[in-house]
Amino acid sequence: MEHRITRNSFKLGPLCCAAAVASSACSDAGQSPAWPELRPAVRQTVMPRALTFTSFDVPGATSTTAVDVNSRGDVVGRFIGAGQTHGFLRSADGDFTTIDYPGASFTVASTINSEGDIVGWYALDAVPGPLTERHGYLLRQGEFRPIDPPGSKFTNPLGINSRGEVVGRFCTALPCGRPGSGNYHGFLWQNGDVMTIDVPGSRETNAWKVNLEGRIVGGFRLDGGPNRLFTLWHDDFTAFDLPGGLAVSEDDGGINPEGDIVSFYCDASPCAVVGAGAHGFLLEGGHLTTIDFPGAVGTGALGINALGDIAGVYVDASGKNRGFLRSR
Repeated sequence: MEHRITRNSFKLGPLCCAAAVASSACSDAGQSPAWPELRPAVRQTVMPRALTFTSFDVPGATSTTAVDVNSRGDVVGRFIGAGQTHGFLRSADGDFTTIDYPGASFTVASTINSEGDIVGWYALDAVPGPLTERHGYLLRQGEFRPIDPPGSKFTNPLGINSRGEVVGRFCTALPCGRPGSGNYHGFLWQNGDVMTIDVPGSRETNAWKVNLEGRIVGGFRLDGGPNRLFTLWHDDFTAFDLPGGLAVSEDDGGINPEGDIVSFYCDASPCAVVGAGAHGFLLEGGHLTTIDFPGAVGTGALGINALGDIAGVYVDASGKNRGFLRSR
């Protein structure tokens, strides 16, 4: 299904920096054009190819969720096996590697860049729950490095680009709840320096992914309003909605170097996580295309690479979460 994006977006004020910023002040270099005319990127001309859906499960898993894909076709995500959550890396050849933070009872791999750096989060408690702290990590060349904004009790790093810039969400008081509960702030991390990202006037901000030029995509909500989407480039926010008032999630999504955006919407509000009635979408060149895995009762598109390959999760007729890759 394809729709034309309506031009009801608006510009918000400059980026608000937190007091605990370890990096330099907010940049004012450059201006971000209004959605959907994103700043042009070099795009290779290729012959159109048929779209191919590939379903996969981590061997032995009762649930598999793919979250991101890099330019090499490597996919990362999370799976549940023997009652425990682990991260995984699926190579472009289809080989699986389990990722567990040392000593953790719960690990998620949430994003991967073209260099193979993986970012995610973990919990150390024997039985993770709503009052369990979560902490972020960067896995580079086999070594784990912590990622946590100052004061964070619950850190979800969600995106990393090839410059090593990491974005995500965090909250400072437990329980934090699901995205959309109003407790989260976005953040940008690089080499230990952290900047908080809050859409002006929002009750919650979730930063999902950041592309090579530094453009950030995410979800937010104003008091009394619906979930909305935003892009942030330098110090300019651009907010926008899906056509027809479709109910979008604040959970997760992706952006590639060309500015194409993926995430998911739901048949009805509230739209929290991927379940029955969820539909993935692709915003490409100002057009909205719905992405439903064939035969699925729910689909979420969560990551997109420079080639336009999309990684995500779908719920099959039995209610099981399974990973997918839509390739061109």
